[in-house]
Amino acid sequence: MRLQAELVAVVLTVNAGRPWVLAGGEPPALPAGPLAAGESLQAGVREFARERSGFDLGYVEQLYTFADLGRSADDCRTVSISYLGLTRAPIDGSARPADWSALYDLLPWEDRRHLTASGTDRLSEEIELALRRWSGDLDERRDRCAFLFGYDDRPWRAEFALQRYELLWEAGLVAESPTAGRISALTAGPMAHDHRRILATGLSRIRAKLQYRPVVFELMPESFTLLALQETVEAIAGQHIHKQNFRRSVEVQHELVEPTGELSHDTGGRPARLYRFRGSVREERAQVGTKLPLPR
Repeated sequence: MRLQAELVAVVLTVNAGRPWVLAGGEPPALPAGPLAAGESLQAGVREFARERSGFDLGYVEQLYTFADLGRSADDCRTVSISYLGLTRAPIDGSARPADWSALYDLLPWEDRRHLTASGTDRLSEEIELALRRWSGDLDERRDRCAFLFGYDDRPWRAEFALQRYELLWEAGLVAESPTAGRISALTAGPMAHDHRRILATGLSRIRAKLQYRPVVFELMPESFTLLALQETVEAIAGQHIHKQNFRRSVEVQHELVEPTGELSHDTGGRPARLYRFRGSVREERAQVGTKLPLPR
């Protein structure tokens, strides 16, 4: 069996409150390519993403190395070194470049911003029924489903996107599962190879980091309203945040943002104050915490 190594990039951007991932083709595939000899891994990811998207990455970090057998259909074992990258690519939702896909078109159960007050819609109801059938009388399965999907008065934990995907795969509720059933039509079609698992890994990582690192800076323009900042956080978290709690949290953290002294007139109502991230955040964004509230 041949062995080869490649880079795989999860590149995210947010435009008008909608998150996008660099993934094109049919089925959609994340940017992937051979690992060049003598090349820095991070430099390789940045150059590869620049070639594919036309934009420079801001924040970049290594995610995970995927090396399971059977990841590809041929007799070659591929070791994929995955990276997460953020960019400010201006995606126009009405005429998007072919290489970009809406994030929640690929992981639809992870977007809870549209749910009713009861916290349900057709997809979430179908998933819950299917998971309860799959769990049967097995306590371990029931507890795992309740913990990950917030059943039985458990909180929804946004950062467990990967674990939820793996549970749906195990239960045969996603198209790429070897035991996929009818409900997989609701949970979207598969991505190439195991790229949907890699995407879920990247989403889990960025959601967890929102709670203690100002990585959201990499998704914002130079100046922005607090509403735009909140919408960007909500887009990645897949949940709404209480407006007053969010603003209070931002205002308490004097080291995070500062007013520019200008107003935005693009709000459709009263002009809104424009803010920018402080210089200390730009210089030390890998160390300074955001403490931006995520719903629980």
